[in-house]
Amino acid sequence: MIHGHNRPFKLQFPPTEPRSPPPPPCHFPTSIADHREMDKYVVRRKVDYSLHLPSPISRRRRRIRWKRSLIELDGRFRHCYRHDSADLLVQSYSEIGSFRHSYDANVQLNESQHRENEIFRGQGISCIDFDNKGYYLASVTRSGSLFVHDFETLYHRSSHSSQGPKDLSVEHVMHVTLPKRLDVVRWNIANQDEVACSSRKGEVFVFDVGYISSDPIEILKARHLKDINGSSIFHGFSDIVFASSDASRLYASSTSGAICTWDRRQGVYPCLQLKSDSQESLNSVKLCPDNQIILGAGNCGIIYLWDVRGGRMAATSHSHKESSCLPFTSIKVATLLRRIKSLQVQSDIVAREIHSIDFDPSCQHHLAFHLDDGWSGVLDLCNLSVTHIHCPPPTWLNGDDSSSTLHWRRPSWLPSHSIYVVGSVSQKGIHLLDFFPNVRSASRVDYSYDEDSHSAVKAVEQGKVNKFVPLSNPVVSCTVHPFDSTIIAGTEKESLLVISQTHGNC
Repeated sequence: MIHGHNRPFKLQFPPTEPRSPPPPPCHFPTSIADHREMDKYVVRRKVDYSLHLPSPISRRRRRIRWKRSLIELDGRFRHCYRHDSADLLVQSYSEIGSFRHSYDANVQLNESQHRENEIFRGQGISCIDFDNKGYYLASVTRSGSLFVHDFETLYHRSSHSSQGPKDLSVEHVMHVTLPKRLDVVRWNIANQDEVACSSRKGEVFVFDVGYISSDPIEILKARHLKDINGSSIFHGFSDIVFASSDASRLYASSTSGAICTWDRRQGVYPCLQLKSDSQESLNSVKLCPDNQIILGAGNCGIIYLWDVRGGRMAATSHSHKESSCLPFTSIKVATLLRRIKSLQVQSDIVAREIHSIDFDPSCQHHLAFHLDDGWSGVLDLCNLSVTHIHCPPPTWLNGDDSSSTLHWRRPSWLPSHSIYVVGSVSQKGIHLLDFFPNVRSASRVDYSYDEDSHSAVKAVEQGKVNKFVPLSNPVVSCTVHPFDSTIIAGTEKESLLVISQTHGNC
């Protein structure tokens, strides 16, 4: 009884249930035999102990990411993806159209000029070039004709199924016949209305495609100099390049071993002359994308570099009196090729004539060179070494005395891939050379030469090989459309070949 609050009360408890009897005692195995008897009724479960342990990242199996989704997300083309896509592009090339030149320009030539044009008639398209947007295509022939074509019309007519070469008279935007052979044609980068052409035996002619006239708007000349014997040195021009930052600045490589520089606001004569160590002809000239270094290459197999930035040189270039400057360095290509052991044990490397040099648009410190024997390679200007090389068999090996060795061949790069387009010396066609700046390239130079393992063999195992596209005529010069990668080739028969993907109905 509990007393509280002046009134007692009694605790109430729930009724108790009867207690259940204890379970019978379990029998535990006491011997090995009993353990084995109990194992019959055991179901073993597989336990993944890695889930209970701190698993490092290396043990996790990563999913292979889809390359195309990455490009669609960030808009960036990786180098390896660009290299793999180049293989598909190279395999799709074929000749889809052929166009022959017609000579219908009414130009008055004297007897000697007409005789000279007839001599070089049918000896090839020496150079072709696209403008920046790919609207127009300019070409020159050794017989002295300058043509400007409409590319869209050419490409549309090449899609027709009619066989045989077609006439180019319909596609002429401009057709001019000059009294001298023409070896080079270039568009003005800063002024796309102007196109310049030149000859190894004459001056530089500048035309304006906006005017319907066969007369050039300007003729750039070179001063006749005297050598130590008192005889005059003749200047002819083999290649032309315009400065991208100044429409009036022009450079041309001369046959006397110098680079002539014009400022067209000052006159028709050069304001600066970049001399080399030799008076041998320079066949090609290129300007760095930053317009600071100019390069020239020629018959001696040497690449010269001049610095055109500021200082004393800039002061002399703006004067009215012509000045001269020597190169700050020179590179002998044959010396660099002798460092390649795998190449040296196979052939005797001598100094060869350089036909053309050109910068890789995808890798601006890589300079491609093409020699007169058909060899092509890439020079890395950062460490001055040859990183890629392609050596086709010589013409005499197959018993072929091809006349293409008499022409100055002008290769070209694909705009978005490190593919070098070169006309073949011994065959009718072009080589699409894989000069990708990676060890996976089919033409990569392996300086750690070993007979058991080559980088070239590894590249072939990965499917990286150079492509040869057979064509109807031998090719002298090439150019590539700046956007859709259509190749236009100029042949020895003065015809244009269109090389692209085969047309088909959807």
